[in-house]
Amino acid sequence: MDNYHTWQVTKEDAGTRIDKFLAGSGSGWSRTKVQQWAGEEKILVNQNVVKSNYILRDGDKVEVNEKEEEENPLLPESLPLDIYHEDEDIIVINKPKGMVVHPAPGHRGGTLVNALLHHCTTLSSVNGEERPGIVHRLDKDTSGLMVCAKNDNAHLHLAAQLQEKQMKRVYQAIVHGSIVHDTGVIEAPIGRDTGDRQRMAVTDYHSKDAVTHFRVMERFEEFTMVECRLETGRTHQIRVHFSYIGHPAAGDPKYTRKKTTGLSSQALHASGLSLIHPVHEEWMNWEAPLPEEMNVMLEDLRKKD
Repeated sequence: MDNYHTWQVTKEDAGTRIDKFLAGSGSGWSRTKVQQWAGEEKILVNQNVVKSNYILRDGDKVEVNEKEEEENPLLPESLPLDIYHEDEDIIVINKPKGMVVHPAPGHRGGTLVNALLHHCTTLSSVNGEERPGIVHRLDKDTSGLMVCAKNDNAHLHLAAQLQEKQMKRVYQAIVHGSIVHDTGVIEAPIGRDTGDRQRMAVTDYHSKDAVTHFRVMERFEEFTMVECRLETGRTHQIRVHFSYIGHPAAGDPKYTRKKTTGLSSQALHASGLSLIHPVHEEWMNWEAPLPEEMNVMLEDLRKKD
């Protein structure tokens, strides 16, 4: 295939950054183009996705697939939205469990973005055509509050609040085991799991700082209900952090092998959101009740105790 390329790294090229190696391979690619492909996960080393700063080792097998994937256009869809607030600048949604936030491979339709395109006259363009209006995200099977931007000015203002830790996000989770301390802080860097690119992990390898504050809301014999506040917003942060300290989220299919009766996925809900309105500049606060599935589990646990 003309779009598929492979190299076997020799001792001569060992120790070189992969973007520099590929840009100098006679392919005619610029280093910027190589870095773009790395971000799109089109570059593999020994069948694992790597970043553009990966350092080559003798014997590495490098693969590049520069073929552009054919994608269907992103279409508006009339999907139900649980709207907590809406004005000409922002819209606050209580996202249900099971809804993907933005299009991704295997999820071109049925996403929050598809619903927003149908409901809203305009959406911000800051995050590109695939993520209009999306300022921050929740995992597919995490329910709860999200704010989306209807214009670029609102988006940039909200993004700055996230960056400066002004926006407050509160989560509630049911985790395995009985947590001894009433409050705590989990401070551990998170990066891609080197053994499974679909998972994140606490690691020093290509990681970013991550901080989660928590307080115990209710204890049971085998589980604990916690409230979490994030200083950072890393992928799967709460799920990874609580798994790291030995208390993975109940029902989490990715970070625990323990069975949890009655749960279809992780017991995690974004219950609170506070922010400064990007135009009117007043503080705004919202709270969303727990989804039925988590309430049912809590009632069952209270009966057992």
